[in-house]
Amino acid sequence: MSLLALVLLALGLSVDAFAAAIGRGVVADTRPGPVLAMRTGLVFGLIEMSAPIVGWLLGTAFSGWVEAIDHWIAFLLLGAVGGHMVWNALKSDEAEDEAPTKGSLLLLIVTAIGTSIDSMVVGISLALLDVDILVAAPIIGATTFTMASIGMYAGKAIGERVGHHAEVVAGLGLALIGTIILWEHTLG
Repeated sequence: MSLLALVLLALGLSVDAFAAAIGRGVVADTRPGPVLAMRTGLVFGLIEMSAPIVGWLLGTAFSGWVEAIDHWIAFLLLGAVGGHMVWNALKSDEAEDEAPTKGSLLLLIVTAIGTSIDSMVVGISLALLDVDILVAAPIIGATTFTMASIGMYAGKAIGERVGHHAEVVAGLGLALIGTIILWEHTLG
């Protein structure tokens, strides 16, 4: 997987954290300062960096069994994660039950874990594609740190709508990456 593909993957995976951080910024009493924004980014970034490592370890443990179909698994996993992101972004805002509210560090950690599940699934795909997780995980973590910090800091200014549109684009991007992987392994 090329560096460009890793960066695009990291951007796609960080959109959940970006949207959640925007939500936290929106509900803040005042515009969050840089320190709070960076603390939020750090929590999201560390958890988002750890999740693909866990997935990669799982994928590595089972890679010998699925080597012949690994590109199909990557395609299905990335397509499912991308489709789920699009679905969540497009469903009605009936209760906004996933919108984070202001609160404690524990709530921030729980929110970060919730937004990183897709990164763990992608980590499985990265193992099946023999991607160096020591390169991929820090790129994912740093990208998420940056996106979540920006989201928290700018939440009051840009509001929740941008997060939903960005999540649709990211979901489609993940599905596209899965399709490209399948294309390269079956026709390339």
